[in-house]
Amino acid sequence: MIILHILVIIFLDTGLNYTLFFTLLYIIGLWKLFEKSGIKGAWTLLPGARQYQLARCAGRESEGRGYSLSTVGMIIFNLAEYLGDLGVLPINRLPGGDLTILILVIVLVMVNLVYHIRVISGLIEVYGVRKRWMWLWIIDTSAFIPALIWGFNKNYQPEWQVEDINAALKRLASSGSASVMDEGLTINLKERTVTEFFQKKYLLRDIHMSIPLGHMVLLLGGSGAGKTTYLNAVNGYEKAKAEVMLNGKNMYKQYKKMQYEVGFVPQSETMCGKDTVYNTLMDAAKLRLSKDISAEDRKKRVMEVMEIFGLLPVKSNLVEKLSGGQKKRLSISMEFISNPSLFILDEPDSGLDGVMARELFVQLRKIADTGKIVIVITHTPDRVIDLFDDVIVLAKDSARTGRLAFYGSIEEAKAFFGRDRMEQIVKSVNRKEEGGDGLADEFVMKFAEVQHGS
Repeated sequence: MIILHILVIIFLDTGLNYTLFFTLLYIIGLWKLFEKSGIKGAWTLLPGARQYQLARCAGRESEGRGYSLSTVGMIIFNLAEYLGDLGVLPINRLPGGDLTILILVIVLVMVNLVYHIRVISGLIEVYGVRKRWMWLWIIDTSAFIPALIWGFNKNYQPEWQVEDINAALKRLASSGSASVMDEGLTINLKERTVTEFFQKKYLLRDIHMSIPLGHMVLLLGGSGAGKTTYLNAVNGYEKAKAEVMLNGKNMYKQYKKMQYEVGFVPQSETMCGKDTVYNTLMDAAKLRLSKDISAEDRKKRVMEVMEIFGLLPVKSNLVEKLSGGQKKRLSISMEFISNPSLFILDEPDSGLDGVMARELFVQLRKIADTGKIVIVITHTPDRVIDLFDDVIVLAKDSARTGRLAFYGSIEEAKAFFGRDRMEQIVKSVNRKEEGGDGLADEFVMKFAEVQHGS
């Protein structure tokens, strides 16, 4: 606190600007607060980075990105306005003039305030203090008070440090791997990372499993758990640090050769509404089947697929005239035309009622029974859960990384989580602020111990 006394004396003697003085005190307080959370205090000296690191201290890293960007936006605008006053930058010549400038300012300030409140709410939870502290944090001229008190007072300590999260992540890591099968899908994914906001970010980590042929697998996980990222890594669309083996062949090393061994049906449909059903499938056949196949065999395959998915009665209809269920079946047929060994579907029942969805999943069950592997994401799993063999549950751990919380049969999943319904399982691993039970780390740790046989 000696430093604070010195600063006060300097302020009184020199008559420094109040705003500058309060900002200096705020930075000093945050420096100590950052150090308590295991983050280098020097980050407080960089506007934008300061807000992002504060969000990390609060366990609100996702909000930190918006907080940081809106802060930088405000700085850029203030600089532009200053240069405009000097006549260097003609900011006053923007379309709409002063009104446009006013709207931009209001939007930036409101966005920044919303993120600021979210981050401080997280910080209050981490420090276990009363919510009334929020009033001091959200006012610029008083924010230095909680920053200094929380930073310098030993009675205020965070419940965890950012570095503790990294240690927990390593502790939860699985050093094992799944044995490669000659027939079936083997996934040994070590990590999928990106670089964001000054650091390496883990999207997925330590996911190991083997899926036999003939299995229909449900992929569960809350928002942001990495389900789509995981599927993209499996099918090779977004390569991860991983080994993905399909029927003994390496998907990554032989991607061009094996890309038609995998059928991937995204949530959004990419079909031309002016084409007929038959022509749509013929175009798909020309793209996905071998060039050596004769025109007659290609036509035969198209007819087979239309029969499988009940599209023969509408083969001459325009795509835009089809019902929602028929469009879904056509979208699936386009991928199934190459007779893939692995079939992946991202919410194929989106927009369908219960009866139509059930009919669609029955058809997928029949495909799995022919010796294919079918992996499906759906947000209404309980209405068709009897059709699945296994379930994969992904969850965000404390470091917001997608982890494997479970892989096994449906009945084993119910016993493992102590829940009777799949939707309850998702709720159990979701964060509390997302309406969940916040038990992701617990189940990730528990499953890691099961995999290691401990």
